[in-house]
Amino acid sequence: MMQSLFEASKNSPLWSPITAQCEANQLVKGRSISAASVAEGDSCEFGSNKYFALCALGGILSCGITHTMIVPLDLVKCRLQVDPQKYKSVINGFKVTLAEDGTRGLAKGWAPTLIGYSLQGMCKFGLYEVFKVAYANAIGEENAYTYRTFLYLGASATAEFFADFALSPWEACKVRIQTMPGFSSTLRGAIPIIMKGEGFNGFYKGLVPLWMRQIPYTMMKFASFEKTIELLYAHVVPKPRAECSKGEQLIVTFAAGYIAGVFCAIVSHPADTVVSVLNKDKSATAMDVAKKLGWKGMWGGLVPRIIMIGTLTAAQWFIYDAVKVWLRMPRPPPPEMPESMKKRLGIA
Repeated sequence: MMQSLFEASKNSPLWSPITAQCEANQLVKGRSISAASVAEGDSCEFGSNKYFALCALGGILSCGITHTMIVPLDLVKCRLQVDPQKYKSVINGFKVTLAEDGTRGLAKGWAPTLIGYSLQGMCKFGLYEVFKVAYANAIGEENAYTYRTFLYLGASATAEFFADFALSPWEACKVRIQTMPGFSSTLRGAIPIIMKGEGFNGFYKGLVPLWMRQIPYTMMKFASFEKTIELLYAHVVPKPRAECSKGEQLIVTFAAGYIAGVFCAIVSHPADTVVSVLNKDKSATAMDVAKKLGWKGMWGGLVPRIIMIGTLTAAQWFIYDAVKVWLRMPRPPPPEMPESMKKRLGIA
């Protein structure tokens, strides 16, 4: 299945401007450069297996590094959600944690965070690129442009569905380490405890609410980022993208990522609260937790999460795009209206 998706993506109509540009140049007399050809200076073909593998590597670095960096804030956020009586605010949460566990206590859960979100990033970013171009190829050039926002939503949702299978076991360990008093403070101690007490199901108990949190989050993350990039270059950046330096383009990427992150935090927060409480309570179900918390309770810890996710998402997109620059990967510009569509609509 994956091989067919890779092959289908090579001539994706989503990137029609690339196709047009390539076909306008002659590498050998009488022969045109195809859309999948390696452009001058690029390290790989757009849509090739190597391209998708490097995208997956970018996802590992962007998600693994950023999530691990914010473990202290994530720990306090989770404790605010699980025990609001004890941890009354972000500042109070840090004070209580430092008083009880010391500075080292703020790093609890770093190992499952690093492993889990590296694997999730690999699947999320890598498969997003695969599904985005494969879906575009399936619906045709003009539809890929006209309905590109739905294309981003569909590709990101599919990618996250698979990515959460990789994340769930490590998220279960992380939340227990961070929120359960007396539980193991290390990953090597947490895994056998969960396995002995709950069996293999303990690692995937939170998968459904994880989907409820991560799929809307990822859909918002990718769709709003892609759209924000378009709008920034169209209405804010004073010159065309092609005339911007690599550094200027990365600044635009960071700005678009932060805007996308704020929306992501709001959309996914209730499910995030349910996941945190669910992984602490062995006997509860997602519905039980939601009823117990109530609508207001599911919004606990929103402010730190907006700060966390906004910064996190911006940093992820920055690192991901920086990896593409560093590895000299193809970085297509925002989609443009296909020539066939311009002619049909009478647009010069």
